[in-house]
Amino acid sequence: MRWLLGLLALLACTAQAGEPLRVVSLAPSMSEIMLELQADDLLVGILDGGERPAALRGLPSVGRQGQLDMERLLSLRPDLLLLWPGSVAPAQRDQLKRLGIATYSAEPHDLNQLLEQIEALAVQVGRGERGREYVQGLRERLQQLRQLYRRDEPLRVFYQVWDRPLYTLGGQQVVSDALTVCGAQNIFADQRLPAPQVSVESVLLRDPQVILAGDPAQLASWQAWPRLTAVARNGLLVVPDKGLERPSGQMIEATARLCALLAAKVPASR
Repeated sequence: MRWLLGLLALLACTAQAGEPLRVVSLAPSMSEIMLELQADDLLVGILDGGERPAALRGLPSVGRQGQLDMERLLSLRPDLLLLWPGSVAPAQRDQLKRLGIATYSAEPHDLNQLLEQIEALAVQVGRGERGREYVQGLRERLQQLRQLYRRDEPLRVFYQVWDRPLYTLGGQQVVSDALTVCGAQNIFADQRLPAPQVSVESVLLRDPQVILAGDPAQLASWQAWPRLTAVARNGLLVVPDKGLERPSGQMIEATARLCALLAAKVPASR
């Protein structure tokens, strides 16, 4: 504990008037938002998860998702932590709370919330004007997508996160709202868990018109059910890219690519 007390003393001496804010991002999506806000110059450390953006390759690492290096984090003397609740273990979140370091936490459940949180973070890090301009553009693009891909009868979609066991996304997940923008409906939107496990039988009962997955191999097993609408109409589709997995500003264009995929495969009938 001696090292911890020493670092706490250092923390108490930081954040002097006029000094740049020292920010540590504890989620890849938050790191990406900082880049989008042109505020990456404030980052002094990040939690790794997947491939780093080129602009952040030189930053110190404070661990990986679920494996936060607390000693390394505190040695960076952060004034502000950017947190995605699932990226840090509950015990370590409690420890960070006890240390009293300012924290900005975000977990949007729909795209409107995502844009509100980006704008709020911009204010938090002193990039309010940039945030307003950036988010305004995203809001206009999102409205354009809603109008362009609206369907009188929503397309029934099963979003497959994993195949063995079978996992999907619940209705409180931001990707579920992205489907709505595309004129589609998550067939498990009534599930409140973020990633509920479901049965093949429940998918067959809800009979999706499209099944989405991140990998073609995860779709192969559905061929055993030729009467399933998604199989009968060649609606087994691979998600265009990983952008939907990162709730940052780029997710709006990732949603646009998803909408285009769905529209090309199942045109709207009005």
